[in-house]
Amino acid sequence: MSIELIDATKVVRGITHVKPTSLVLHTGHFNVLLGQTGAGKTSLIKLMAGLDPLASGKILMDGQDVSKLSTQKRNIGLVHQFFVNYPHMTVYDNIASPLKVAGMAKSEIAGRVEEAADILQLRPMLHRRPQELSGGQQQRCALARAIAKESRAVFLDEPLANLDYKLREELREQLPELFAGRGTVVVYATSEPEEALLLGGKTGLMDDGVVTQFGPTAEIYRKPATLTAARVFSDPPINAAQITKTGNTASLDTGVKWPLSGPVADLADGTYTVAVRPHHVTPFSASPNEVELNGVVQVTELSGSESSAHFQMGNEGWVSLAHGVHPYQVGEEHRFFMDISKAFYFAPDGSLVA
Repeated sequence: MSIELIDATKVVRGITHVKPTSLVLHTGHFNVLLGQTGAGKTSLIKLMAGLDPLASGKILMDGQDVSKLSTQKRNIGLVHQFFVNYPHMTVYDNIASPLKVAGMAKSEIAGRVEEAADILQLRPMLHRRPQELSGGQQQRCALARAIAKESRAVFLDEPLANLDYKLREELREQLPELFAGRGTVVVYATSEPEEALLLGGKTGLMDDGVVTQFGPTAEIYRKPATLTAARVFSDPPINAAQITKTGNTASLDTGVKWPLSGPVADLADGTYTVAVRPHHVTPFSASPNEVELNGVVQVTELSGSESSAHFQMGNEGWVSLAHGVHPYQVGEEHRFFMDISKAFYFAPDGSLVA
C-alpha cells in the first residue's frame, strides 16, 4: 500500500494553503509530517483524506487515482487532537460505528472491536459512554476505531496534543506497535521535533505549505538540507548567526573566532550562516572542539533534568540547553561553550554547504 501525491495543491479563496507537493508514503513505518503551527500539516492531511478538494495535481492510492473520491470511498481512518467520539454511543458502538456503516456482519464486528479494545486496554470500558472516560481513554477509543476499521491509511493529526505528559509518553511509545504489520500507511502530524525522533520512520519537514525535505527521520535530523529545515527540526530553536570565512578561520561579528577544517575549510571566502543546536551550547566545557562564548542571560528555564538559558551575544539571541541545574542570573554575563564539531554551515541562499 502506498499514497502518492503528484504536484498536489490546495487553494482556499485565492490563498494557497498547500503548494505543489510530490511525495510517496509507504507502509511499514510511521510517516511523520513535522512543522510549526500553520506550516500546512493539517491541510495536507485533509487533502489526502479527501476532506478538502485538490486545486490541482493528483493523489494515488496503490496507483489508483482517488483525487475525486469521497473520504468514505478512500477507506481511511482519521484521528484528531480533539477527542472525536459520539457522546450518545458506548465505547463499543463508537469503535464499531464505521464497521456498521460498511455493512459488516455482527460477528466480525464483535471480533474486530474486541481485538482493538484489547490492544488499547479498553475492554473494561466497552459499555461506558465517552463522558465517563478520561481524556486519554477517549483518545484510545478514537485510535481503536481507526484500528478496527483496518483502513488503507490512517492519519493522526497531532493526536496526543491535548493529553497530559504521562499519557502522551505512554501512547507515544505504543503507537508504532499498534500499527505494526497492519499494511496501513500511517501519517502522523506533529509540531514537536522530539516526537518525530521518538516515532522514527520517515519525516517530511513542512514549512509554508510545502514539504521541504523528506527521508529517514534520523538522517534528516543529522543532515538538514536547508537552514529552514534545521529550524523546523530543532526545539528549542536552533542557534543561527552570520559568520565571515577568511582562509581557515570563521568569525562572528562579536569577534569570536574558531578554526575550520574538512569540507567547510575548502569553501570560498565570504559570508555564511553557522547553526548549532542548543544542546551543543553548554555552560560547561565538554569537548575539545569548543569555542568560548560570552552573553548576557535574558531568560532561564528548568524543565525536568535540563536547564535552558536564552542569552544575548552581540545582535543575536542564543539558547543553551544542558543537563543539570545551573546558577544563571538574569541580566548577568555568563560563559558558554559551543561545540563547533556539531555546527552546520549554510550558504546565503540557505542551502547546506557543510
